[in-house]
Amino acid sequence: MEKRMNREHYEQLGVAMTCRSFEEYSAMFGVGEKDVRGLRIADAAAGASSFTAAARAAGADSYAFDPRYGEPLASWEASAREEIELSTAKLEALKEHYDWSFYGDLDIHKRNRLSSLDICAADRSSALSEKRYISALLPKIPAPDHSFDLVFCSHFLFLYAEQFGFDFHRSSLLELMRICRPGGRVLVYPLLSLRSQRFEQMDMLLQAVRSAGGEPSFHPSQLPFLPQSAERLEIKIPALEKENR
Repeated sequence: MEKRMNREHYEQLGVAMTCRSFEEYSAMFGVGEKDVRGLRIADAAAGASSFTAAARAAGADSYAFDPRYGEPLASWEASAREEIELSTAKLEALKEHYDWSFYGDLDIHKRNRLSSLDICAADRSSALSEKRYISALLPKIPAPDHSFDLVFCSHFLFLYAEQFGFDFHRSSLLELMRICRPGGRVLVYPLLSLRSQRFEQMDMLLQAVRSAGGEPSFHPSQLPFLPQSAERLEIKIPALEKENR
């Protein structure tokens, strides 16, 4: 993809392949190993993140969905490594605009990306994981209704608001709700675009979520990297009422 830079904002044409760790997901979403143990979990637009592998190691029944899982593993991995190099170069030019308190510095940030990619690639290539990494392009996820206890979406929705509008975000959130079980949760972070701008039609989007039966709320996130990005979105899927006896 062609990419460009200005002096104040991270510029991206097309969608970058994210490579994030379980520790980052834990900070973003407030969910640790004990919270995922025994649950069935989906990570939508997962990219090359190691969350699915780490969650399974922690005792979760975890699955990842991303359109690029349809590519051969070798070319997919090469693209991810190229993306890490490109993104690191762009961050180097903009590093004064970001909060490095979680990562420490850019070198640690890059090592974290490479480690997450290595773990994800190894997990994808193992025989046990062949059906856990599923090619899927939002707003469609090839899973039955009410399949998962927790549904995550990291660094895709809202981040690319300049490329994807209201209809796409509404359809995507409703799809993530569809595959979430009653009593489960859909978790999304960040809520700002790459330009650190809030989604202009957020109120309309939340109304669509409520109309579909979801209960949206905002909660603090503990991954202070993107400027002013301090919140995550949580959508609770109400539990089914027990029949009166």
